[in-house]
Amino acid sequence: MACNTLQYYHEDEAPRRLSETTYALAAQYLTTSHGRDRIIDAPFRFEPNPALSAHRNYAENIRLVAEQAPLCLSPDERLFGSAPYLEAPQHNTPGHYFMGTSHTTPGFERVINLGIKGLEQDIRRSMQAPHEAEEQDFLQAGLECLNAMRCWIDRYRVQIRQQLNHASNPFYEKMLEALKTIPEQAPETFFQAVQSLACFYVFLRLCGVWPGLGRLDKMLWPFLERDLADGIITLDEAREILAHFWIKGTEWKGLFIGSGDAQHYQNVILGGIDEDGAEVTNPVTHLILDVVEELHISDFPIGFRCNGNTSPDMLRRIARIQRQGGGIVSIYNEPLVIKGLCKFGLAERTARSFTNDGCWEVIIPGRTAFSYVPFDALAILQDALGMQPGQSAVTFSDFEELYHAFLAQLRRTVEQQHQRMSQAYLEDNQTTRHPATLLSLFYEDCIAKGRSYTHRGTAYSVIAIHAGGLPDVANALMAYKKLVFDDKLFSFNELQNFLKENWQGHEAERQFVRNTLPFYGNGHDEADGLLKRLVEDYADIAGEQHEINGVLRPVGISTFGRELEFAPRRLATAAGTHAHDILAANLSPAPGTDRQGPLAVLKGYCAVDFTKIPNGCPLDLRLDPRSLKGDNGLEAIVGILKAFLELGGFYLQLDCVSPETLQDAQRHPENYPNLSVRISGWSARFVTLDKNWQDMVIQRSYQNR
Repeated sequence: MACNTLQYYHEDEAPRRLSETTYALAAQYLTTSHGRDRIIDAPFRFEPNPALSAHRNYAENIRLVAEQAPLCLSPDERLFGSAPYLEAPQHNTPGHYFMGTSHTTPGFERVINLGIKGLEQDIRRSMQAPHEAEEQDFLQAGLECLNAMRCWIDRYRVQIRQQLNHASNPFYEKMLEALKTIPEQAPETFFQAVQSLACFYVFLRLCGVWPGLGRLDKMLWPFLERDLADGIITLDEAREILAHFWIKGTEWKGLFIGSGDAQHYQNVILGGIDEDGAEVTNPVTHLILDVVEELHISDFPIGFRCNGNTSPDMLRRIARIQRQGGGIVSIYNEPLVIKGLCKFGLAERTARSFTNDGCWEVIIPGRTAFSYVPFDALAILQDALGMQPGQSAVTFSDFEELYHAFLAQLRRTVEQQHQRMSQAYLEDNQTTRHPATLLSLFYEDCIAKGRSYTHRGTAYSVIAIHAGGLPDVANALMAYKKLVFDDKLFSFNELQNFLKENWQGHEAERQFVRNTLPFYGNGHDEADGLLKRLVEDYADIAGEQHEINGVLRPVGISTFGRELEFAPRRLATAAGTHAHDILAANLSPAPGTDRQGPLAVLKGYCAVDFTKIPNGCPLDLRLDPRSLKGDNGLEAIVGILKAFLELGGFYLQLDCVSPETLQDAQRHPENYPNLSVRISGWSARFVTLDKNWQDMVIQRSYQNR
């Protein structure tokens, strides 16, 4: 079928469990303009009423969206709901006055079990408590947002009934029956639970919110378990329903060229333990993996929480999907993540509930308002070395003096970032353009406090500090240590002159550096030890400020593709790189420096104490599909997963796609409409990346070959 693009990734054929109707629907969404034909600009422009508060104006905006949004129904779809306004994936509320919100995972489990009516009752109870006038105003606006959602649901109810008046359709009949109770009330069946989730999730998307979905298997299993016991559904039927939910997630496919068409932060978390320590993995877990394996839809990237009880069979399941390419399934080392959150100050029961923010940064779902501020650590090293234009020349008597000069500059930068984060939070959350009233209803604390997501309503307000470029700093420091201070092959000034000249006229020396020095990620104890020292010193410095003004400051490490953004300001390095080179992603080895295979990379990465980095730090591994064929290839991936967990890694993003395939897709995009690659916290269809992003992915794909 057109939607099954596994031939682009690996020779294996995925099992065919789904119906032909579902395959055809997936093909419509994935390989035609079916989704894009739905997407339009909102036909109205919202103008705020100066006599109303931001929250009440926002509620008016949401009412217009609910009343006017096109209703998209297909006779082959088992679920209804569509987010067809173009402003939403552009991070705006349709009507284009209010800002959208992303990097968050709401409390979907609580919301679907309450229904609209239960949320309304929570709001009315809160209104009876003593609140300031602006808090009462927020709560009243919340009621108006709920009524807007009711309007949207009622319009679908009428539309479905009209369709049934023209022709019978078992899917529409089931939808109409479900709408007698959901999403107004709590669902009773598995189908109702998935449809209710779709209603809340799609309405948020429609209104400009890009949410993560959280722990779907934990959320949906009680309904499926009851239905299976009562004999009102089969596993095959449940799989079809989940497949249609997955297909709906592709609605914005192909809209944007740049960093990809799937950067909408709608991650799913599977597996692991619940708040009480009981295993979550259940038949819904397997059904979701079935759907992903079969349809290879990348729009809901999956983070699987692995622990000591994760079975060998589950690791093989994950490995089979990873071998297909696309980076759709990544893994968290659950015990280590929980330990880091507890060390940061969370109660263990709370820490056990972790998901991510819709990308991969670790948060508590339904309780966290999250953002982060990144910076380039390599630029800090270049400042410490006096390499920026206009800086005075510096010298160092030994490596430790150089290293501590870098740490001093790092400390100054971190302190500036902390102040910047505090100011950015205040400025962002004081604006009348970002009330986030609808989203706030998905956070129990916001309703209880009468304060929105962007005004300290959530239990945790978080702005994480994220360093990028640390592997590049470690490699450059190693070069200074070996070339200048240990082996004395060059003087410090001589090496600095090489860099100021961008290595021009010194290619022999550059090749010597590139080919003989030990760099991070090759199993070399000294090089890996320097990276470990560097990362943990950064974590200690950044972690000194646990919170400022009530805003938590967890430490993270990431680039999120900012290798492209950082490159124009980067200079040549002692590690043999030229000015403006695209260098390391996240905490992965710099391109072209890891020559000893993935296990050597794992050893270096996993040496770090990640409990000091509670917001997270990914490792990106690209594997050559030619080495992964047959049972031996599958077991090789399983071995990597086991080693990652046993050695103490935090989060692993693994992709299996050859550079030759990527280069062919760059030349002939029409042949690869659904070829997905892992970027950072999202998987993008390769053909929706612009050339700079494509070249970066191709460059990375040569790693570990």
